[in-house]
Amino acid sequence: MDERLERNYTAVLKKELVPALGCTEPIALAYCAAKAREVLGKKPERVTVCCSGNVVKNVKAVTVPNSGGLKGIGPAVVLGIIGGRADKELEVLDEVTDEDIRETVELLKTDYFSCTIAEGVENLYIDTLVSAGEETARVRIVNRHTLITEIDKNDEPLYRLDAQEESEEADYDCLNMEGILEYAEEADLDNVKEILDEQIRCNTAISKAGIENSFGAEVGRSILKYYGNDVKSRARAYAAAGSDARMSGCSLPVVINSGSGNQGITVTMPLVEYAKELGCSKEKLYRALLVSNLTSVHLKHYIGSLSAFCGAVTAAAGAGAGIAYLHGADLETVGRTIVNTLANVGGIICDGAKPSCAAKIASAVDAAILGYVMAKDGFTFHEGEGIVQPSIEKTIRSVGYVGRVGMKITDSQILNIMLDKVDLENC
Repeated sequence: MDERLERNYTAVLKKELVPALGCTEPIALAYCAAKAREVLGKKPERVTVCCSGNVVKNVKAVTVPNSGGLKGIGPAVVLGIIGGRADKELEVLDEVTDEDIRETVELLKTDYFSCTIAEGVENLYIDTLVSAGEETARVRIVNRHTLITEIDKNDEPLYRLDAQEESEEADYDCLNMEGILEYAEEADLDNVKEILDEQIRCNTAISKAGIENSFGAEVGRSILKYYGNDVKSRARAYAAAGSDARMSGCSLPVVINSGSGNQGITVTMPLVEYAKELGCSKEKLYRALLVSNLTSVHLKHYIGSLSAFCGAVTAAAGAGAGIAYLHGADLETVGRTIVNTLANVGGIICDGAKPSCAAKIASAVDAAILGYVMAKDGFTFHEGEGIVQPSIEKTIRSVGYVGRVGMKITDSQILNIMLDKVDLENC
């Protein structure tokens, strides 16, 4: 592989595979709020947040980590102000104390916090304004959970970054399945071993927590209890169990993929289980994780940060590609696996972060496993059958178009239902 391309693929991985504590949308709110307090230089007397509907959707029903079980935008923002550390970014709530939680609960009983929904903005958009007396500070995040694009103090600009023209070493447009497999075969593992080890360690730990403890609806535990303990069941169960724990406030960190902890768990745990079953070397697992991670990022790149298209599907397609790689599959078989997965469960909607995400992960991983066993026997869905296109790359782009453009109205209507703006009795 060309040295420049290899550096780019490595840069994409290092940018995407970062640790996060809890669901990334409430954590992004907490981070933005903590940064605003840092800029203000004192504890605010008031905080106002304006954010996109997609952020609201992904925060409404999920437990904020280290919050004592609190859910929603208010707890995420106020806890970020009271106990957050902006320098820790997606682990901003890692050092919250019981006193911080008590203070947050008391402030939420007052008019300390308010929130509005922004219209006509990017799907991932957070604008936080804090004030104390005559002093104010404002921080805005756009497109990525830690991408601060504006900082103001007392209405004077301190920092500006055009989110559309962000200078990045990592060029996502260079990604393609042929290049991903070539990179997986040839990459110098010394450049990525540390982040892959962290991904395996963190995501395995939270998945085991979900299996060993009662979190959420216990999707992972239910699979092992009723479906048995073969590798297909374990792959689904451990991926789902990590989400069980994470969506219900487990304080263990996750190494994310495409801005999502659930997606990070989904691209990791099925491969960990299949590598054990097949007796694969650690090097083989590393290289398979390169395939699963980059395939998921490649798919999600065309959809965008937040959408009505469930990210578990793209992550599971990545996991399917990685499972195929562990079995020694070639590019054609890997491509068929991805197409089979997307053609099967591409219609799963994202209706916010919550315990049922674990069930969607289990369904998507099941589809990926089916997609691979079909592919290895030469079976695939063909051009003209729905959104399937004549090549894997065109199929990936078609799915991206559905998720980014086609599901815009679906996204807004899901939010309307969640906010009780739809008369379901008469619709």
